[in-house]
Amino acid sequence: MLRRKPALIRKLDVAHRRDLGDLPLHQPLLPPSVKSTPLPLLADQCKSMDQLKQIQCQMVIKARIQDTYAASRLLNFCALSASGDITYAIKLLEHISEPNLFMWNTIIRSLAGTSCPDKGLLFYKKMLEHGFKPGKYTFPFVLKACSKMSSIKCCEQVHAHLLIFGLDVDLHVVNGLIRAYSVLGGLANARKAFDDIPCRNLSIWTTMICGYAQNSSAEEAIRLFYAMLSDAFEPNEIVFSSVLSACAHSGCLDLGEKIHVYIEEKDIELGVILGTALVNMYAKNGALLKAKQCFDCLKEKNIATWNAIICGLAVHGHAEEAIRMFKMLEQENVRPNDITFVGVLSACCHAGLLSFGREIFNSMKMVYGVEPKIEHYGCMVDLLGRGGQVLEAEELIKGMVWQADVVIWGTLLSACKERGHVEVAERAVKKILELDPQNHGVFVILSNMYAESGRWDDVTKRRRMMKEGYLKKTAGWSLVGGECDS
Repeated sequence: MLRRKPALIRKLDVAHRRDLGDLPLHQPLLPPSVKSTPLPLLADQCKSMDQLKQIQCQMVIKARIQDTYAASRLLNFCALSASGDITYAIKLLEHISEPNLFMWNTIIRSLAGTSCPDKGLLFYKKMLEHGFKPGKYTFPFVLKACSKMSSIKCCEQVHAHLLIFGLDVDLHVVNGLIRAYSVLGGLANARKAFDDIPCRNLSIWTTMICGYAQNSSAEEAIRLFYAMLSDAFEPNEIVFSSVLSACAHSGCLDLGEKIHVYIEEKDIELGVILGTALVNMYAKNGALLKAKQCFDCLKEKNIATWNAIICGLAVHGHAEEAIRMFKMLEQENVRPNDITFVGVLSACCHAGLLSFGREIFNSMKMVYGVEPKIEHYGCMVDLLGRGGQVLEAEELIKGMVWQADVVIWGTLLSACKERGHVEVAERAVKKILELDPQNHGVFVILSNMYAESGRWDDVTKRRRMMKEGYLKKTAGWSLVGGECDS
């Protein structure tokens, strides 16, 4: 005959099943060796939700479930652990009679990192409705949700809340605000938040410089770097990496070399991030020998490091060396990504290696599992055009998953011009005008092709259309960038 559980245990068991699941109290999931360990510490050592629920049952039995610290450890595992369950965590919070700000922050932090970051903002709103005042650790998570939502409007609204709650001068909070604005491309707002801080720390400087560098505002990043030095702050590895990236985009080789000298003088270890930034800076500026020397000296390399040297060599016309580096990458069992293949295909274009280019392009998905993007198709169209395979290039464009853009059709048109493929050129011009009706230059190219092939009636017809439509060839122009201060 089975013995019934005491009335109190039955009552707690029923409540637990109704509110938080259907895990019986009498099934031991935890090893006997941990029975003497305090329950909150057990929650930190959980490996699964089943173990977590068993600990929760014990907290209910021992009347510890409403203990703030003990409940927070349960919540922390459910919300933030890889084995956790955010839905269960939210349900837990709803059954805690006196939740604290830490618990609300934990849920917001978890939701902000999911594929539905808007739920983090909704939970923040719910927290305010329950009368909780957000603190310095609340806003970085809320701002992260704004970033993942790609909503600068939400970021501005959260910024207004910072002002309301008097946290607009807290360095931790403002650092998160600058980062969020930078991710969203709102550099003007980020800079205003930066300028409004009367006393900055290294993290604030680092975030603002990184924001400029990541948004292709190289000159501003370099200018702010000099301002940071004049304010007696010593740069860290992240700052150096960002400034080197800015040097790569702006052509400031002199500054990049000075940073390299400083790194060597201070005996700063070249980790994979800083080392890759150096290789990329030298490669983008055409100092390929130094780029190769830095590459060879690195103890640790990742795919970004390999991409920097391969793409740098390809861009500057060292196609054979770029392809050799790609083969070395394969020998090192480093898995190439989409950027790697852009570099290799560009190298094939420069060297006219049509067969090898075809082989690489076809191997992307079949061998490496990399889906070709529009950039890869553009390289292949260019390669096929240079090799005289204009019809094959047109068929490749037609077989694309994406709609071909003006650049790809323009590449095909250039190949047609070189090879005299008037019929393909007519189709390319039609597609270009569908995408960009104001692209008048294609009329001139097609008219010249008609003239070269002796089709004077078509030349007359095309020029009449240009006159009647008041179309003129766009005048050429150039932009000469100023040198960076050093």
